[in-house]
Amino acid sequence: MRYSKVYKSALFGDVIPFWETHSVDKRNGGYFTCLNREGKVYDHDKFVWLQGRQAWLFSMLYNSVEQKQDWLDMAKTGIDFLRKFGRDGHGNFYFSLTREGNPLVQPYNIFSDCFAAMAFSQYAKATDDEEMGNLARQIYNNILSRREQPKGPYEKATGNRPLKNFALPMILSNLVLELEHVLDPKEVETTIDICVDEVMEVFLREGSNLIYEYVNPDGSLNNSFEGRLINPGHGLEAMWFIMDIGVRRNDLGLIQKAKQTILSLLDFGWDEQYGGIFYFKDAMGYPPQQLEHDQKLWWVHLEALVALAKAYEQTGCDKIWQWYEKVHEYTWSHFPDPENGEWFGYLNRQGEPHITLKGGKWKGCFHVPRALYQCWKTFERIENKENK
Repeated sequence: MRYSKVYKSALFGDVIPFWETHSVDKRNGGYFTCLNREGKVYDHDKFVWLQGRQAWLFSMLYNSVEQKQDWLDMAKTGIDFLRKFGRDGHGNFYFSLTREGNPLVQPYNIFSDCFAAMAFSQYAKATDDEEMGNLARQIYNNILSRREQPKGPYEKATGNRPLKNFALPMILSNLVLELEHVLDPKEVETTIDICVDEVMEVFLREGSNLIYEYVNPDGSLNNSFEGRLINPGHGLEAMWFIMDIGVRRNDLGLIQKAKQTILSLLDFGWDEQYGGIFYFKDAMGYPPQQLEHDQKLWWVHLEALVALAKAYEQTGCDKIWQWYEKVHEYTWSHFPDPENGEWFGYLNRQGEPHITLKGGKWKGCFHVPRALYQCWKTFERIENKENK
């Protein structure tokens, strides 16, 4: 099977047309993400990080695949909406807005800023717009200034159990490469060094070879719900970011370490009874506090496929390939919706659609098309190498 054709066909024959057809708000700009199974809009609220993600996606396709005016126009509607309505008076991005752009939820989540920065950066590359590049750089610097207290005044914790969160160094390891063309080269390398150290030496634990979502400020483990939390999908996504850094730096040791972590996360996170990867698990086997812990989510499986494809390209490891075929079979037989297009996001443990939406507050035009693109290009390189 030529996997490159499978992914390319799904990307351009199914997923991208679905969002082009159903998501654009032609009256107010920006995108609708709350789409039901058929693509009908069921809620008009706009979630800022999903606006940034979709604007990034279409800018990236324009830059990396083909300079199609339709893709640039699609990106522009999100960029213009974010510029006009996305930020508060301090330059922080809101979490959600009304259809018209009025703020609904304050900027409690730094990830809105991260995806806005990615969007402006890719759009700047597409248009040679210096102002957009400067804006991406400003947002990035604002993110760094909030690293120690990303939620700022909206933090609910009392401070009696301070914990470091894996999500920020994980996303920064990718964000800094996305913004490389608008940042100082020294800043890029310094941030990469910090992120690799945090991800691979602090949150990745020697012995279990698992990535924890939270650790104490000194890097030690915390025996609590949060401190025992493992999110296999988060770790797998981080490993393909790290794999990209390893390739960039020709660091074979880092690539091998990422490969072993992928195998450990899949061994730990796979549901032996029903198949698929659990959403959350407790490192010590206790009941997780998340009631949705045993659901099977679209993005978890897609990030696993990207990580496995990249790991196989770099290592040729038989175990990686066995896992790839196992995850591919489960993913492609459960998540795509052949009747209406795009992919289901949420399955129950048994693998049946738990909710049939195609987009909502958390799922938008991002994980599915990004993973399809990444796997397409990775398998294209693998197949070209095999044909030589």
